[in-house]
Amino acid sequence: SRPESSSKAAFRDHCETLYTRSAGAWCVSASLFSVCVFPVPKWLGVSSRCVLALLQWVSSFHGSLFPHLTLSSEEMTAEFSQVLDWSDCAVRGFAWHPHTQKCAVALLDDSIKIYNPKSSTSPTLKHRLQRSVAALQWKPLCASDLAVACHNCLLVWHVDPTSLSTRPSSGCAQVLSHPGHSPVTSVAWSPSGSLLVSASPRDTAMLVWDVAVESCVPLHRVGGGGVTHISWSPDGSRLMAATPSSLFRVWETRMWTCERWPSLKGRCQSGCWSPDGSRLLFTVQGETVIYALTFTDTPGLPLGMSGGPKAATVVADLSETSLDTPDGDTMVGGEIQSLAWDPRGERLAVLLKGLTDSGRPAMIAVFKTQINPAFKLLPWYLLGVSNGVSVVISVVVSLSVMLVLVCQCGLCISFSNAGLGVSVVYVSLSVMQVLVCQWFMYPCQ
Repeated sequence: SRPESSSKAAFRDHCETLYTRSAGAWCVSASLFSVCVFPVPKWLGVSSRCVLALLQWVSSFHGSLFPHLTLSSEEMTAEFSQVLDWSDCAVRGFAWHPHTQKCAVALLDDSIKIYNPKSSTSPTLKHRLQRSVAALQWKPLCASDLAVACHNCLLVWHVDPTSLSTRPSSGCAQVLSHPGHSPVTSVAWSPSGSLLVSASPRDTAMLVWDVAVESCVPLHRVGGGGVTHISWSPDGSRLMAATPSSLFRVWETRMWTCERWPSLKGRCQSGCWSPDGSRLLFTVQGETVIYALTFTDTPGLPLGMSGGPKAATVVADLSETSLDTPDGDTMVGGEIQSLAWDPRGERLAVLLKGLTDSGRPAMIAVFKTQINPAFKLLPWYLLGVSNGVSVVISVVVSLSVMLVLVCQCGLCISFSNAGLGVSVVYVSLSVMQVLVCQWFMYPCQ
């Protein structure tokens, strides 16, 4: 048998005397006995039951107004993610670095890989709190900081680009959390990198973080039921915040006042800004059109508020239609999942959901865009995606080459418009090797 000394090591010492422990046990027993002997007054019991029933009714009414609150955290993340079929997608998040040839990829196992064609190492980021990754974004004007939206918190990784380590320690990540702010489904750095904003469908407040001191300021607004998606304008003057209900807000970031845009037919699904921050394109869940809002800082209007008519204009209709292709008639168009506008304002990528019943695959429609002197949106190309493929789009400008990247099952597809020709390539996430593309591309004339 074990020595008694080895068993004692498994228990903690206590300082209570035998008298103290006996008195405590007697008090607990006496309290239980008094509850059993002396019944609760009838009026108190009736009042308590009424209050409980009222609270249950209010809770059910709140759930009927905002059905998303009945979802689990993972279901909520899948519902509001910008990634098509997030739950089963091999790539759950993707982020180009805004200044260097580097990207971060969140995988199904909640790990994040960083790829740099100039480096032979590909760091893998793992953390015990890094679960259900919904979004990634690199910090502007910084080579090493990456914000990650997770299940219960927000992680900010500090990854030294000169390090040869393939597995940075958890100590390289800052953990930012706030009560009631989970799951985090969207993050956005300010263009200067000084502020970080996070959003959760369960929290009606956006959190504006000062990462250096790990403190935040909640921006509360009544209505909407939460915040699902946020997008900061490139000039830093405005911030779009979508909600689970049929309204979204546009904040001006000088005085932090907001403008409400209600009366939508559904919730705002996705949004993106023009490079000068003067125009916001957005889509509505269940619809096939792209809307535009124009913002002007004019006398008589608060800074950041929209000028002109108080209504969004339709700039593109992607309703389902038949397209003549070398393989025969193909159905294209449909509901829009997400938007991405390149930083030069020359190309807009639109991810279209597929429809299995009608045999319509998911597609990426690419438009030529012009902002000045007048806004123009012209069809350019359709990139076909096989049935059952999950995709996420992101746009970057690097070395005068515009790339639209689509991740699917561990691969990325990108195209460049360098020069006059258009080339479509596969980019393997494992070795960053360029391969010949075998997907189909349809010109839109």
